[in-house]
Amino acid sequence: MLTTPTTITHRFHLQEKQVWLLITAIAVLLQFSALFVPILEPDGALYAGIAKTMVLKHDYWNLYADGHDWLDKPHFPFWMAAISFQLFGFHTWSYKLPAILFLLMGAWYTYRFAYELYDEKVARWAVCILLTAEHLVISNNDVRAEPYLTGLIIAAVYYGYRRKILLGAIFTACAIMTKGLFALVPIGAAIGGQLLFTRNWKELFHIRWLLALLLTALFITPELYALYRQFDLHPEKTVFNNTGVSGLRFFFWDSQFGRFMNTGPIKGSGDPFFFFHTVLWAFLPWSVMLYAAVILFIRKWKQQKEYYCICAALATFLLFSLSRFQLPHYLNIIFPFFAILTAQYILSLETVRGLKFFRITQYTIIILVAIAGVVLDLLYKPAMHYAWLLLAGALLLLYVLLHYWLDKSTRQAIFYRTIAISILLNLYLNTILYPDMMQYQSGSQAATYANTALRGQSIGLYQVNSYAFDFYLDAPVIREDSASAVVFTSREGLDLLQGQGHTCTIIRSFPHFYVSKLDLPFVRKVTRASALGERLLVAVKK
Repeated sequence: MLTTPTTITHRFHLQEKQVWLLITAIAVLLQFSALFVPILEPDGALYAGIAKTMVLKHDYWNLYADGHDWLDKPHFPFWMAAISFQLFGFHTWSYKLPAILFLLMGAWYTYRFAYELYDEKVARWAVCILLTAEHLVISNNDVRAEPYLTGLIIAAVYYGYRRKILLGAIFTACAIMTKGLFALVPIGAAIGGQLLFTRNWKELFHIRWLLALLLTALFITPELYALYRQFDLHPEKTVFNNTGVSGLRFFFWDSQFGRFMNTGPIKGSGDPFFFFHTVLWAFLPWSVMLYAAVILFIRKWKQQKEYYCICAALATFLLFSLSRFQLPHYLNIIFPFFAILTAQYILSLETVRGLKFFRITQYTIIILVAIAGVVLDLLYKPAMHYAWLLLAGALLLLYVLLHYWLDKSTRQAIFYRTIAISILLNLYLNTILYPDMMQYQSGSQAATYANTALRGQSIGLYQVNSYAFDFYLDAPVIREDSASAVVFTSREGLDLLQGQGHTCTIIRSFPHFYVSKLDLPFVRKVTRASALGERLLVAVKK
């Protein structure tokens, strides 16, 4: 049979689609690889405990932490986790599951948005870039509000682009009920920036946007009611060491503008260049391509076909950089826009010089990531020290398949091999390294032990606080700082109890380290002992 150029092209596209489907399926499964790794302290375990309290109290309007009223984040993520707890019980995986599902929803809307803005290939590559961006994957070990926001914001922008006002307002309202009014920044910047820079003045001032705002305001009323019910109706409550605290004022002002200007009850300090260097590792292995994409986009500003992604990304990036509150996971919510910009840039490279830059950059990153993974393993030496060889074998098999399917010099081969090294690294982190590290999170370890050895017995927290202990213990946790029959405490707390004349018996000792705040002395096995603290389960006889 005669082979024509059309037939060859068709076979190539079919072949590449098979590769994409395989890689994407693995990348999706990668998001679930952290599903059973214990929830990290402090924030992840705190949020899990708040949702658990909702279910135990059958109270879905009030937020409690440490046994007291809690005013910080809105309710939506807690409602989602509470629904999961109601359905499946109190487990690590049932807390993480809804967040990961929202993240995957974000990947789906990234695909749909990129497909309509550009084409199917940009959409495919954008999804792969998003699902292998380093901080997005490792954040599944420390689930906070960002996975929800990642899905909700890109969905809201997509429906704004489609002029589907009702759906756009619903997703926007859910985003606001997840993190506050600032969620309007990427959504409004994406849609407003597009209309502004394309000079579509008629559409910019169309009445539909006023309707969208009114619908959004209507859909956030559950959050407003909850805050009013818990705080504004009870000015006698002490919050932030003050009485008369308004939950509505906090929601509309202190938690957003108050933090930005550092005048609210929760203060911080920040560096305006923090996120510039954070992106270098947080968006690996695509960070160099992202920077190049943004620079080229700005240089050719007037020639661009869309401004949704750049406006959403840069407006939010600038807001975060100027804010006094700066944490790496804040950037995750604009990763879908980063992914689309990066995919479009890589696929636009046509010159020999441009493709050479892509090839050299990505193969350099592949080598550096591989070296970093091996060095990390050699420094830390987890119990499953050589289990990474199994993952390396799986990667080698994947590389063989890619070599069979794709010419090693093509853009496609470079792209998919970059994805493969990211998948290998994160599978190692989620299935070997983090599970081993969690033996040093004393709260979850002590609660798991107590659930068996001290089944059903109430335990007090004395001179220490542990949200993981609170979440994982299958019994009431007594938070009053007084000696209970059994307490979870530190060595200093034990000395204090004995100094008060109590007879204390150590039931078990647990090594202690905040795994969410890794440092070199902890990572190095030879110096780890010096970096560890100690927590104790102690029987107290008065």
